[in-house]
Amino acid sequence: MKLITKKIPYVLLVTAFTLMLNGCGDHSSDHKTNSAQGHHGAESEPEVRKGPHGGRLLASGDFTIELSIFETGVPPEFRAWAAEAGKPIKPDDVNLNIKLTRLGNKIDVINFKAHGDVLRGDTVIYEPHSFVVTINAMHNGNVHSWEYDNFEGRTKIDDNVASALEIETSIAKPAVINENIRVYGKILSNTEDVRNVSARFDGVIKSVKPSIGDRVKKGQLLAQIESNESLKIYNVTAPISGVITQRTANAGEQTSGRRLFTIMDTSTVWADLSLFPSERARVQAGMAVKITTAINGQSFTGQINRINVMAEANQSVTARVELDNKEGKLLPGTYVTADIAIAKHPVALAVKRDGLQAFRDFTVVYAKIKDEYEVRMLDLGRQDSEWVEVLGGLEPGTRYVSKNSYVIKADIEKSGASHDH
Repeated sequence: MKLITKKIPYVLLVTAFTLMLNGCGDHSSDHKTNSAQGHHGAESEPEVRKGPHGGRLLASGDFTIELSIFETGVPPEFRAWAAEAGKPIKPDDVNLNIKLTRLGNKIDVINFKAHGDVLRGDTVIYEPHSFVVTINAMHNGNVHSWEYDNFEGRTKIDDNVASALEIETSIAKPAVINENIRVYGKILSNTEDVRNVSARFDGVIKSVKPSIGDRVKKGQLLAQIESNESLKIYNVTAPISGVITQRTANAGEQTSGRRLFTIMDTSTVWADLSLFPSERARVQAGMAVKITTAINGQSFTGQINRINVMAEANQSVTARVELDNKEGKLLPGTYVTADIAIAKHPVALAVKRDGLQAFRDFTVVYAKIKDEYEVRMLDLGRQDSEWVEVLGGLEPGTRYVSKNSYVIKADIEKSGASHDH
């Protein structure tokens, strides 16, 4: 259920938002051993000790392990250096094991082997690098253990607070991606629904009823004419319903065989779209089109009704779309853009475009597990106005934030969550 926040004054809403985020979630760390970050990465704990290789230094008496995520020229992997009393220990003399507990209690187990003067992990550390790290090292029959939080791109928001902030979620699932091409055009009157009205018999115009811009109904009186031959007065009526767009009739004038009125039925209009040679080969009659006006950005849907066989002076070909205009929102003469759906591509996994955010150098969505949210770095494929294909970085069936994801991003950035290697 959504709470109606739009009626709350903006200042009060921002204040409430800040208070709720400051009050939500557990900012404390459950794993205090050498921990540098809590749930939002903003705990005031001792600064992480660094070793000579720039990695995190973990000490147990005289025994130390320096641990780093190495990703120069290789996929991210853990590397470690062992020492005792400040002196390096041969990698073969240390048995090292690491367990990474990710959000949702998914566990990655990493074993190490000697690689020159370093211990090298046997597992790629995939993004996000956000987990509880549990280390066990054995040397000379002694076991040394550490545990610390290495969280990034993660935050915790109670469900009632998320509801108040109108955060919505969806399930990552298959979708159909529409492949579109964008073209440009103009709204025109439907000339098949335009009538030019003249007097049947020439004579003197005795009276005229409507003016330009007036809407008339079929059969409505337009003018009265006194015939030059019979001297009888007869009525000129509207042959269709529509709007008077031209009037040349005034009382006291002779009709003289000329056009007196033009009536345009605007309940339908045409969108004439320009297709250039590279586009013409891909467009066929019957394809769906989304028309967007340049005036107010309103969108309308239709389909290609016909494509001209003659090229214009600029070598474009006109494709025509007939649009319903009973509400009168489409004005002839208005310039438009049009997205023509030329193909449909079913994809195995997609997310909604509205859920995408930038995080570091990645495009991400925020996965939701219980009342916690965490980034998922995405490899993206095809996309349309609603959906984006996901090629990697997200498991099917994951619940992710699909609306107001900027709230999650703002809370994570506020907390200063880092990418600690």
